[in-house]
Amino acid sequence: MPRAGLTTAAVVDAAARMIDERPDESLSLATLAESLGVKPPSLYKHVDGVEGLRRRVMLRAKGEFADVLTDAAVGTSGADALRAFATAYRRWAESHPAQYALTVRAPRSGDADDEEVSARLAGIVYRVIAGFDIGGDDLIDAARFVRSALHGFVDLETSGAFELPAATERSFDRAVASVAGALADWGRAA
Repeated sequence: MPRAGLTTAAVVDAAARMIDERPDESLSLATLAESLGVKPPSLYKHVDGVEGLRRRVMLRAKGEFADVLTDAAVGTSGADALRAFATAYRRWAESHPAQYALTVRAPRSGDADDEEVSARLAGIVYRVIAGFDIGGDDLIDAARFVRSALHGFVDLETSGAFELPAATERSFDRAVASVAGALADWGRAA
């Protein structure tokens, strides 16, 4: 019998926490059920097996990430928007490393929910970049540049690759300032 009050959202939230707390362990229904105090079969009332659970965790992660990035960039533009966006990006990725890994993948073809939430994420990047008067195909190129720069920094940082004595915060600030400078000069670079 399922635990009273157990909902799909609670199951997905618990799975999201679990992958961040134990990123080296494979997500399993048995482990999740144990952490929730239920038997594994009761989870099937809420998710379509482990693949369905992974999909829901991915959708949740992309949605939460989109919300955080939107909240950070609202009311700002240009370099200020980029700085707020980049800082929120880094903080969320550091706080949710395993979930973050799920957000960088392209949407699954034919998965309308994934396509919608991925479009929300891309739209935030486009809005931040548009504050530098970049549009058209240049917008796509600039979005790829911004995402690559931020993802590269965050991925290296969360992997423990920045062990040199220089302050990581200073390096991040300089990287974001360099990205802002590149975006400000984007039209001249072509």
